[in-house]
Amino acid sequence: QVQPVESGGGLVQPGGSLRLSCAASGIIFSIYDMGWYRQAPGKRRELVAVITSGGSTNYVASVKGRFTISRDNAQNTVYLQMNSLKPEDTAVYYCNTDGARNEDYWGKGTLVTVSS
Repeated sequence: QVQPVESGGGLVQPGGSLRLSCAASGIIFSIYDMGWYRQAPGKRRELVAVITSGGSTNYVASVKGRFTISRDNAQNTVYLQMNSLKPEDTAVYYCNTDGARNEDYWGKGTLVTVSS
């Protein structure tokens, strides 16, 4: 199983930007489709962005055009560039393989708070 370590979260004003990083170990990183997930207070965890092993990307409608997922296979790292942040983006952000289940290993995540 992947063992992710997420970083880069923080407090940002609406309209601001953050770049999240996830260092992933425990897998042959380059062959896996990777995703960024988030869990807002009182809500279920949702998948917000996916990048395939080939570099194709997909996003949930609520972040499309504002978030960009990328990867560096040499560094076993996946990134999430978040622009034009909104209060509703406030959540703990996690990375994992695409299709990861609740019973799989999850890192601690990184907290993003969008507030003035």
